Amino acid sequence: MSVLELFCDVDDFMLNFAPNLKATQIATGKQRQRPGQLWPSEIMTILIHFHQSHYRTFKAYYTQHVQVSLTSEFPHLVSYPRFVALIPTLLVPMLAYLQSRYGDCTGISFIDSTSLEVCDPKHIHQHRVFAADAKRGKSSMGWFFGFKLHLAVNDQGELLACSLTPGNVDDRAPVPQMVQRLRGKLIGDRGYISASLTQLLFEQGLQLIPLLRKKT
Repeated sequence: MSVLELFCDVDDFMLNFAPNLKATQIATGKQRQRPGQLWPSEIMTILIHFHQSHYRTFKAYYTQHVQVSLTSEFPHLVSYPRFVALIPTLLVPMLAYLQSRYGDCTGISFIDSTSLEVCDPKHIHQHRVFAADAKRGKSSMGWFFGFKLHLAVNDQGELLACSLTPGNVDDRAPVPQMVQRLRGKLIGDRGYISASLTQLLFEQGLQLIPLLRKKT
């Protein structure tokens, strides 16, 4: 998807979502915010497009690509520090946009998790940014300090549900909440083996099928 196509999709979503968000903010007593140089749709487009790029860090993407090659697409770009400061203001719209792009349940779903490390294990005691939220966990690759991203997709590769937890949370813990709207078969690895979870999902109309690795 090109930047233009992505922006059009995001902007169409925001045209419908923004009035509801504004009404909610007024109802909760939040003050109205002045329009900035960048429209919310532009900020969201840049954030999403970063994940479609080959850049490993957002700073490099923004300073080396957006501010160099996308100035015609975004003529009112702000400095990198200012853009970073704007990101938290788009958390709710970003989550809503993500959910609006969930795929449909086809009867065959897959679930798995991946670790999101926030620092090298050697620097855990010096880490401050996520000190209160990140936890030490273990994956198939070994110990890490950070979070776990849990994802469920259908057999067409479309996202069905996601959840972010501290690194020490068991892979099975967020499953019941994530798969409430799913039916049919749910396939995962051996980390999801649990008699109680299997029974709970069966009562919801979902058959849990753990895949066991062959011994070599």
